[in-house]
Amino acid sequence: MKRFLILGSNSFSGSHFCHHLLQQGYEVIATSRSAESARAFLPYKWQDNEPSNFTFEQLDINSDKQAFTRILKDYTPHFIVNFAAQSMVAQSWEFPQDWVNTNVLAMTNIIDALNHYDRLEKFVQITTPEVYGSTASLISEDAVIAPSTPYAVSRAAGDLMLRAYHEQFGLPVNFTRAANVYGPGQQLYRIIPRTILACLTGQKMTLDGGGLSERAFIHISDVCVATLDIALSAEVGETFHISTNEFVSIRQLVEQIVEMTGADFNEVVTMGKERRGKDQAYFLNSEKVRADLGWEDKISLKTGLTQTVSWVREHLDVFEKMEIGYVHKP
Repeated sequence: MKRFLILGSNSFSGSHFCHHLLQQGYEVIATSRSAESARAFLPYKWQDNEPSNFTFEQLDINSDKQAFTRILKDYTPHFIVNFAAQSMVAQSWEFPQDWVNTNVLAMTNIIDALNHYDRLEKFVQITTPEVYGSTASLISEDAVIAPSTPYAVSRAAGDLMLRAYHEQFGLPVNFTRAANVYGPGQQLYRIIPRTILACLTGQKMTLDGGGLSERAFIHISDVCVATLDIALSAEVGETFHISTNEFVSIRQLVEQIVEMTGADFNEVVTMGKERRGKDQAYFLNSEKVRADLGWEDKISLKTGLTQTVSWVREHLDVFEKMEIGYVHKP
């Protein structure tokens, strides 16, 4: 049986991908720099029984490269999928060194360890469309990288480091860029769960810039399917966009959630200034993953929002007592 090592398993996308792999019968070694999150945020714990083919190890690659090397030796994974990243845009202006440490320097630790590891079939780097900057039209995977925030710069640098080692030493890597992934289990400070909580509790939320920026929101389940397809079947060295073709403004998204929950838009939403460096749109052409691997997105925004509203309602008594805002961890 093929073994997967997941870096950043406490992340929203990482935890869902662990769950997807377990459903497919793969052996999963999950790692994160913090202890496992609350059950409500870990989909692989939503089943009744603990899976026997799952192992969690706490690992901070930033400060302990030897621990990463030990995990490679102890578990000999065939596939490594990297979700580990500092990923907030606004805070990256305040603490840019932390974004460089996690998204660039930790990547060099990973690469150095992999140079002495011969069991690797594929390394999948989960990166971001923000490396392109704001896009005015639909772009393909060969678009010029033009990051506009410390976060995006750090992600671009990590990607370029991997690309260099692929071209010079044959590191078997693929890159994925998915725009605005959402679904049950997402961190409460993200726009969709934050809006749902505001609607259900009557708390005020601020809509940055009036919500004019446009996004293509894609359900995490569709992303997981694409990610596994890429790990198992994609040609080494290729980059893939994972996106829907359904674009909405942030304001339209919020209006849908308000309608679903029966809230009053004017009672819940206040208008605020646009965040520094925020890109207005990400328009990703996803025809490559569709043509090369036969992938297609199946969960509509309406269906996905309905699922996410149900998840928030189920855990509302817990979420009301939690800190909703982003808490930075160096």
